[in-house]
Amino acid sequence: MRILDILSPSSVKVPLHATEKHAILDELVDLITESGLCPDPEGVKRAVWERETIRTTGIGMGLAIPHGKCATVPGLVLAIGKPSTPIEFGSLDKKPVELVILLISNPEKKDDHIQALGKISKIMTSPEFRQRAYAATTAAELYGLFREAES
Repeated sequence: MRILDILSPSSVKVPLHATEKHAILDELVDLITESGLCPDPEGVKRAVWERETIRTTGIGMGLAIPHGKCATVPGLVLAIGKPSTPIEFGSLDKKPVELVILLISNPEKKDDHIQALGKISKIMTSPEFRQRAYAATTAAELYGLFREAES
């Protein structure tokens, strides 16, 4: 699996306008809805928020990977956003989040969902990659970093 198989340039936004966690999640779902990748935005928002209330997806090091499953999404969908300023996300390390990577999948795509989370985590473990991603000033630049990471 490649991240670029589920991430389109129109699903990357720099900067995000929202300034708090719930609104950031909604903004990313709205982004994939505008791109035609989310047929049921309210169902997806509900699924993502329900998952988030179980345990934070702010994994630390400035990164959050919210995710959820929704039957109306045919496969996997990815959106990436960079807040204009780091935001409180309830992260495990208690530090604000600088990049939010949203993954939505159909419940029948469990293996693909886990594989995508693993691929995202692998890319984001590089301190150099994180630094460059957090410094990105445009959506095209951020998308390009993921394209470069997979080449």
